[in-house]
Parts: sequence; C-alpha cells; structure tokens
Amino acid sequence: MVLANPGYTAAELGHLVTDSGAVLAFADPVPRRLLAGRDSVVTADVADLPEGDARADAIAAGQQDIALLAYTSGTTGRPKGVPLTHLQLAASIRSAMAAWRWSADDVLAHALPVYHQHGLSGLHTALIAGGTVHIRSRFSPADLVRTIGETGATVLFGVPTIYQSLMSADVAPLRRLRLAVCGSAPLNPVLAERLAEVLGRLPLIRYGTTETGLNVSNPLDNPRGDTVGVPLPGVLARVWAADGEAGPGADGEIQIRGPHVLAGYWHDPAATEAAVTADGWFRTGDIGAVDPATGHLRIRGRTKEMIITGGLNVYPREVEIVLEEHPSVAEAAVAGVPHERWGEQVTAWVVMRDGQGFDEAAIIAYARSRLAGYKCPKQVFQRAALPRNHVGKIVRGALR
Repeated sequence: MVLANPGYTAAELGHLVTDSGAVLAFADPVPRRLLAGRDSVVTADVADLPEGDARADAIAAGQQDIALLAYTSGTTGRPKGVPLTHLQLAASIRSAMAAWRWSADDVLAHALPVYHQHGLSGLHTALIAGGTVHIRSRFSPADLVRTIGETGATVLFGVPTIYQSLMSADVAPLRRLRLAVCGSAPLNPVLAERLAEVLGRLPLIRYGTTETGLNVSNPLDNPRGDTVGVPLPGVLARVWAADGEAGPGADGEIQIRGPHVLAGYWHDPAATEAAVTADGWFRTGDIGAVDPATGHLRIRGRTKEMIITGGLNVYPREVEIVLEEHPSVAEAAVAGVPHERWGEQVTAWVVMRDGQGFDEAAIIAYARSRLAGYKCPKQVFQRAALPRNHVGKIVRGALR
C-alpha cells in the first residue's frame, strides 16, 4: 500500500505513481480525475470497494514482507520512498502501546490523516489491541470535542496545531481523557503548560520519523512539556557529534537503531548510504541533547534548518520559542535568508494574537532581552498564518 495525500496536485500524485510503481488507486473524485490520464495506474471509486466479510485466505503476509510504502514529508527536498515491513510496523506500535499501557478498553478519538504515519499508527493501535477508534474525516475543534464526549474516548492523538485549536473548546470532555499524545511537530513549552490547565494534565509528547516510526516518548506517569522523553522499549538512541558520542548535555545528531528502523530507501541506494552509518544507526537529521540528570531528550532543530550567521550556529526552534513567549505573538517561524555580509540573516515571521497589533521593533527588542545578539532576528514579518504541511510542520522554504 502506498500512502497518498488526496490533496496532492497531479504532479505530486504522479511522482508517487512513477516512483512506487503503483498499479491501482482507490480514490475520491478529485484525485481520481488527476490520476485518470496515467496509463500505468487503474483508478477506481472508493464506492467500488467490496462490502461484507469477504476474506483473502490465500494471502499470507510474512514478517519481512513490505506492508506499506510511505513517503517523507518533502519539506527539505523531493519525497523519498520508505518501505516498511509488517515486522517494523508492529515493533514500533507495540513498543508505544506497552509504554502507554494501551488496552482493548481504550477508545481513540482521531482527526489526523491516515495517509501519514502518525495518523495511521492510531488505526494500528486499535486493530492490535482489539479496541475502538473513531476517525473524523475533517478536523474541527467542536466536532472533535463532541466526538470525545459522545464516545467516552480515553485517548486523543494530535499535533500542536490541533491542540492550539482546542484551547478555546469545551474542556469538560477533554478532562476525561486518560492520555493525550502530541507529535509530528514541536510543541512550544508555553503551550504545553497552558494545555495542562485545559486537559487536566500535560500532553504526552513523543518523537518519531517516517523512517523509524515511534522512537522516544515522555513517560506516562510523569510527562514533561520541555522534552520528547526517553527511548521506548526496544529502541536504541544516541546523540552523535563529529568525533563520537556527544558529551552530557552537548548537542549532536539524534541517531536511532532497532527492529522498527527501515532497511533502506525505495530504489535509492545513495540516499540510504547517506542516512545509515557504517555501524547501522539511522541518521535522523535532527539535532538534540540529553539532559544528564534525567536522560530526557530535547530536540534542538534540524541539521538542514540550522542557520549559520557570521560563522555562528543558530537553531530556529530556540528563537521561535522565545518569540512565542511574547504576549502579542501567537505563532512564530524562523529561517535564514541569504545575506552578503553574514552569509545568512536570522529572519522571523509571526502570527499575532487576536486583537494585538504588530510592532517589529518591540518584538526584536524582546528577543534581544532573552537571546544573544547573533541569535536575534534582524527582520520580522507579519503573516495571517504560517505555511505548514499536512501534519503541521512549518515549510521554511515557503517563507524564504
């Protein structure tokens, strides 16, 4: 199965078809029309799917057989194919279920897209546990809260943009949840603390990638809002600097190893060689540091997103967190833009809170009171909304 976003353009869907070799597509009318001109793939309406209890007894999937072909988000380049086996998917989701004490009694309220690993994992938990999942085709705060209340949901999967939208919702059903999981994009620590008041507890922040599934999670009993937690059962994680393992509290690339990690990219040996170390660890491209006192992992940013200004490194996420602490700023994004003197200039884009005016000089001054001068944005632009992909990650290339 090839995971495909129904909102893709004809060119984006065409890349999936050509790269994957897919021969059949069940699709709603709009994506079906976009695929209709391709001779290599047969399109059918979702209504054509058979009903009833028909079984395919002749099909026996092996542990090492490919279960699905997912594609990276493409925020830093063209999406790469990620083949994942039944064993890899099961190892990843069972590890999280054990850590989160998932049972058949759990009811999941779910408004995430199931064409993405985060959303699909919610479906897998219900299938494996023999539990229940209520999938909403479209997200709206009111509909999701109503679903939670009417179904007696115990678990919610969400991304930061969903949780941000729930801040003004009816809190009574949300407080009955035993578990609210957040991932796919960074959750601002300030928002995490505000959510604790709405949910009655901190959201459980976890960390994963398309290539590895779920890797790290906050403990269920004592979650924190400023880290992504500790490795899940069966997962090995290390923070690697240029000359070896990073020291306590020092920054380095997060690398992962375990039975859930992809063997290699789809028909792309060069990308595989670049992503997997000689001793078998997957290079996530994420920069992190381990709290030496607790072993918790903090995500600092992406290697490819790091800004080098005047020879000094700036992590966009560090600057974004400070800007979002400003009382007038709802959301912030930071990226480097070319600069003749400094190489790159730290630049910010902000969405203001309702009723708040935009004051570029005041925002820059606020940043300067909390960050070293080289980390502070030299320009700030106002936007009605930040460009994000389907799971809420900021598309920095669109800002540049």
